[in-house]
Amino acid sequence: MSAVAETARRRERRERRHAAAVHTMQQIEYQVPRMALLSDAQVQRIHDISMWILAKQGIAFYDEECRQILAAHGARVEGDIVYMDEELVMRYLAMAPAEFTQMARNPANNVIIGGNRSVFAPVYGPPFVQDADRGRREGTLADFHNFVKLTYMSPYLHHSGGTVCEPNDEPVPTRHLDMIFAHVKYSDKAFMGSVTEPWNAADAVKMCEILFGKETMQQQPVVLSLINVSSPRRHDDRMLGCIKVYARARQPMIVTPFLMAGAMSPASVAGTLALQNAEALSGLVLIQMISPGCPVVYGSFMTNLDLQSGATVFGSPESQLTMFSVAQLAQRYKLPFRTGGTFTSSKIPDAQAGYESVQVMLPAVQVQTNFVLHAAGWLESGLVSGYEKFILDCDLLGMYHNWAKGIDFSDEGFALDAFDEVAPGGHFLGTQHTMRHFRDAFYRSDTMDYDAYEQWVINGSRDSIMRANEKWKKMLAEYEAPPLDEALEAELLKFMNKRKREVGFGK
Repeated sequence: MSAVAETARRRERRERRHAAAVHTMQQIEYQVPRMALLSDAQVQRIHDISMWILAKQGIAFYDEECRQILAAHGARVEGDIVYMDEELVMRYLAMAPAEFTQMARNPANNVIIGGNRSVFAPVYGPPFVQDADRGRREGTLADFHNFVKLTYMSPYLHHSGGTVCEPNDEPVPTRHLDMIFAHVKYSDKAFMGSVTEPWNAADAVKMCEILFGKETMQQQPVVLSLINVSSPRRHDDRMLGCIKVYARARQPMIVTPFLMAGAMSPASVAGTLALQNAEALSGLVLIQMISPGCPVVYGSFMTNLDLQSGATVFGSPESQLTMFSVAQLAQRYKLPFRTGGTFTSSKIPDAQAGYESVQVMLPAVQVQTNFVLHAAGWLESGLVSGYEKFILDCDLLGMYHNWAKGIDFSDEGFALDAFDEVAPGGHFLGTQHTMRHFRDAFYRSDTMDYDAYEQWVINGSRDSIMRANEKWKKMLAEYEAPPLDEALEAELLKFMNKRKREVGFGK
């Protein structure tokens, strides 16, 4: 058999094994210690400065009803500014659960958010997409469908996410309907709701009521939504409107300050941490006032500016320090937390993209982040969802799945029987232990190249972008949609068409 044929046969076997693992999503549950950077005194110092910001500087809430709710529960309100003392903040934070389970359409894909577990979700929000064939372009609904399908097929992504790219070929007032329907139709993993406008959030709740049942939603989280704080020190009316909708439906939210150190926060890590903490806690407190016990996630999205050029920087050491610190703050308050992602400022999935992505994702798993948004596909500072970047990122996530297992120290892990079989100077390739574990002993990438140089040349000198390009096309060609009850699908489509007609975009 020729070397090319043998390599092709090995690749085919590897792909068959990978295909068998597709859809078998297993959430990360860490068997390694959580890393900590700060001392208890340093965590307390950040907390104290945050309480000073909340009590003396205040946070703007640009919604009259929200200010009334805050005042009725003991906050001091002066105009748009709300002041909260430490006792009030801690009393309401204590109402939030330390962990919760979000239901998926397929119960096997339910995810636990909290504890020593991580949930990985794909990129969120880019208006553009990119692949090696067509380059950078505006995202479409077809692209949205593709990323939902790829996410569904990856065993290393536990959650379908939300706006995996903007479907720019659909009208802005109704595209949220098409996006939520795509998550339901083309995947059976848990998904995120819309936060572009309060009425869009209400549509998301209604579609979830159709899918899961209204009574179920009052008892169980079924849709997770991202609430961004308009830093510094303000919650805008759009996000506050969405908070009210989801809190009254008792659906979980991630409250995330959007901080770029040097612009929306001080040009220092400590000052940024104090502001981040104050902003996040203020939103979480409001949710508990509206709906005590409503599940929430303490969110952090922090990078910094290049203060010479004004450009955003991803993968910086400062962002890593922030991630370690935020994890300890969330643990202090006994809250699930969100941070991390495969962030990069690079325009293509090159070495810069790889280095920066690892720089962010490694500390995210070291601190055992409970929800990692943007875990696959992020390019160009969040402006682009990249097809090849998505595939390469998923391979990295697979490595972290193995890393999280730690080391097996059982007798089997020590391979005691293998030592009886191997004489000095021998090898372990043929031992019974190796035969038992040759498929699962080590992580085996299906996108990286491990061949010798000569074999790599024989195979076409393909680089990682070429291999990733081939893989996402193959995955989409092999995609099969998960079953969806026809009556539920018809009811969802009926609601969508009704809403589109109401806003002037239906047929």
